[in-house]
Amino acid sequence: MASSFFEELTWRRMLHDSMPGTKELLEQERVTGYIGFDPTADSLGVGNLVQVMTLLHFQHAGHKPLALVGGATGMVGDPSGKSEERNLLSLDSLQKNLAGQRRQLERFLDFSAGPSQAEIVNNYDWFKSMSFLDFIRDVGKHITVNYMMAKDSVKKRFAGDEREGMSFTEFSYQLVQGYDFWWLWKHKGVKLQMGGSDQWGNIVTGTELIRRKDAGEAFALTTPLIKKADGTKFGKTEKGNVWLDPARTSPYEFYQFWLNASDADAKTYVRIFTLLDRPTVEGLEAEHDQAPEQRALQRTLAKDITTRVHGKDELEVALAATDVLFGKGTIEQLKALTDERFESVFKGAGVPVADVPRAALSTGVSVVDLFTERSNFLPSKGEVHRLLKGNAVSVNKEKVSDPKATFAAEKLINGRYLLLQKGKKDYCLVRFVG
Repeated sequence: MASSFFEELTWRRMLHDSMPGTKELLEQERVTGYIGFDPTADSLGVGNLVQVMTLLHFQHAGHKPLALVGGATGMVGDPSGKSEERNLLSLDSLQKNLAGQRRQLERFLDFSAGPSQAEIVNNYDWFKSMSFLDFIRDVGKHITVNYMMAKDSVKKRFAGDEREGMSFTEFSYQLVQGYDFWWLWKHKGVKLQMGGSDQWGNIVTGTELIRRKDAGEAFALTTPLIKKADGTKFGKTEKGNVWLDPARTSPYEFYQFWLNASDADAKTYVRIFTLLDRPTVEGLEAEHDQAPEQRALQRTLAKDITTRVHGKDELEVALAATDVLFGKGTIEQLKALTDERFESVFKGAGVPVADVPRAALSTGVSVVDLFTERSNFLPSKGEVHRLLKGNAVSVNKEKVSDPKATFAAEKLINGRYLLLQKGKKDYCLVRFVG
């Protein structure tokens, strides 16, 4: 059963490195393995999805996945892949962050699957009662400073500006993470730690601690770090990180992130971030190569991962927003939505909303006033007249060219809204209130 996990990661290009014997172990028995997650935010980002998907494939192969949320290590800070020390978090902040991340992990992993059911563990649970003297006596004595200094993540920081350097707190991180592995090996039967390739040094410190402390055997496996084809950082947009929490990144923006992936990136992402099987993926790639302008890969990818993270209903809202704002969508699509979902379409897309007193409809609102003083969508009445003459103005997706046109209550969408548009992609939503 377990050899399929290695095979799955290999064809999906998710396997970077593993310790000798790891593949053989996975072929022989059901293995309990874990991946650690950084608790510095109350939401996971799309960058975390590589590891979430690794745990998901691990579980599907019949193994038992643990997600370790670092309640204790979040108070320390990991130097791996960083050039400076990060801010440390209070216990209250950590608890809030851990609760948010747990809800998101539960959308991916099966927590009621019998012998392979997923678990979430928090390393604060075993560190909270450990004193510093206990730690240096029971852990520190097994790992030499020479061993720790040889790690790339440490050497890079020591090679930098001496005014920055590395605090003892961060230097000790690999011991703390190593102890996590030992504790889980000892108390949970964990034999495998997985993570990104930048975590290799920390992971093998754990295997070494297990060997030196108890003459035990443990294993390591890493996935490659995902980078965009153009060299920019994966998971970032002009607005910043792409989050799984809809309050931080709307489902529409989340959908658009995947939809706008380059062709080269989409071929990578569809393997890593979906559960589509190999024949389906290879068929999609062939279809895409025949007609790249149809963006079959991007559309399939965006629908799949948005549904998994946000659910089918939110996908429908994202699709409606995309169709209305950038495609051939109609007002009829919008009329079928509740007020809450209607507004979420535009809020998620960053469309400005202007409130206008409902009393203004009694005599009708002129198109010129609607686009200027009522909504501040356009800077001047002269600009409105110019755009009307150029047939570049629409209300409720219908072109308007008459500067004397007015709009009354019967024109409102769902009895409350007018959708203003200039050009192809510039919108403003007018909401009548009172």
